[in-house]
Amino acid sequence: MDNYVITIAREYGSGGKTIGKMLAEELGIHYYDKELIRKASDESGISEAMFAKLDEQLGRKPLFKLSGTYTGEVLPPESSEFTSAQNLFNYQAKVIRDLADTESCVIVGRCADFILRDRPNVLSLYVHGPFDYCVEKTMERHAGTMNAEEAAKFIRKVDKQRAAYYKYFTGRNWKDADNYDLCINSSILGWDKCVSLVKAYLEIKLGYKLSTATKENEPKA
Repeated sequence: MDNYVITIAREYGSGGKTIGKMLAEELGIHYYDKELIRKASDESGISEAMFAKLDEQLGRKPLFKLSGTYTGEVLPPESSEFTSAQNLFNYQAKVIRDLADTESCVIVGRCADFILRDRPNVLSLYVHGPFDYCVEKTMERHAGTMNAEEAAKFIRKVDKQRAAYYKYFTGRNWKDADNYDLCINSSILGWDKCVSLVKAYLEIKLGYKLSTATKENEPKA
């Protein structure tokens, strides 16, 4: 059986991260989010902090596309552009492609849908929800430390950063449905049914039934 990958882009508060974890647990495959930064750091020798700051830095810049065409090639340490935004992205992209080559997994964020866009065994998912719903879920997630106004401000900031990151490296609109195989309003179905829907969609796309996690095939920590 070939490897398959589920990529997830998500609005903050929509539950996309939770849905991704639930999918990984249901299917007995690995879930990758911030782990991608650690892997890219290990691969390149560049500190994790530099990768982590990339999102925030791009969120403060105008939305524009890089002048160069993305090729996925990483630059060596002796290059003057070794720690450039483009090379940091390329190292993350290399990690994502290597994972897709070697295992089935769920990958959240990092423009994974764009990086793996030409692969037939990839399901790209966008999870969203009404703004009021995302505000409510954000307040719940932060355990009462945010009121509605603070949660709304936080959501706008995070989603702006995500949109800027996506635009900068892909030249595309992060919220454009054309980028994805499947767009889900998580407030309508709830997270459990979203998991069932994504699994059913992936089985149709791949043409075979997916096995679910057991003690023997659960992903190891």
